[in-house]
Amino acid sequence: MKEAIIESWHNIKWIFVLYSLAAIGAMVLIGVAVALRSVTGIFLSILLLLVIMGFGFKRKKEMREAGAL
Repeated sequence: MKEAIIESWHNIKWIFVLYSLAAIGAMVLIGVAVALRSVTGIFLSILLLLVIMGFGFKRKKEMREAGAL
C-alpha cells in the first residue's frame, strides 16, 4: 500500500498542478474584482483565467501527442 502511494507521487505531472493553482488564483482574482466592483478587473481576471487554461490544455495536447501522458 505504501509503495503504491509513493509510486503515485512519482506519476504526478507537476506542470499541471501549477497550471491548476494559477487558474484557482485567477478565479480568486475574479472574486476580489467583483468585491471591489471593478469591471476592468473582472474582465482582466477572466482573460487571465482563459489564457492560463488555454496554455494548460495546449500543453496536455502536446504531451498526449508526444506519448508522455
